[in-house]
Amino acid sequence: MPVLFARVPEERLGVVIGPGGRTKREIATRTATEIDVDPDDGEIRVTGPDTDPLGALKARDIVLAIGRGFSPERAMRLLKENTYLGVLDIKFTTGHREKAALRRIRARAIGTRGRARSRIEELSGCSMSVYGSTVALIGEEEQLERATHAVELLLRGSEHSTVFHYLARARRDAALQDATRDSSATDFEA
Repeated sequence: MPVLFARVPEERLGVVIGPGGRTKREIATRTATEIDVDPDDGEIRVTGPDTDPLGALKARDIVLAIGRGFSPERAMRLLKENTYLGVLDIKFTTGHREKAALRRIRARAIGTRGRARSRIEELSGCSMSVYGSTVALIGEEEQLERATHAVELLLRGSEHSTVFHYLARARRDAALQDATRDSSATDFEA
C-alpha cells in the first residue's frame, strides 16, 4: 500500500477536513484512498490501494493544494487527467526574505482587486493561489509551464503588461500548434 504524507498550515486544516469531515471524505472517495489527519502537527497521511498508486498521489496533491490556499472545489481540478500542481516559493525565486518585500511582491502577483491573478488564470488556463510566501498553480503541463514562467517574470519585477503579452502570445502559439497538428492528422487519415 502506498503511503504518502503531506503537511499543511494549521489554519488550513479545517478547510482540508471540511464541515463535519465532508471535504476529507470526498477526497478519499474520489481517489479511493484513506486520509488520516493529525491535528496537532498538521500532518496528513494518505494511504492508497496497491492497485492504484495514482489515487494516493492525486489525493496528496489535492490536500497540498488546499494547504496552499485553493478552495476544495478548485483543488479537485487535480482529479482530471494530465493536471498537475506547481508551487513557487517567492523567497527562493526573488531572494527577498524581509516581510515588507514579500508583501510587496505578493501584491504584484495578485494585482489590484485580484486583476493580475485573474488575468494570469484567464491567459494561461491555470488556477492560481497566492498564500504565505508561495504561489501555487494548477493546470495541464503546457499551461503550468507558461503560467510558471509568467509568475516568475512578475516576481522578478517585469511589468504586468509584458507578462500578459507573453501569455497571450504563448496561448496563440499553442492554439496554432494544435490547429496545425489537427490538420496534419486529418490529412494523414485521408
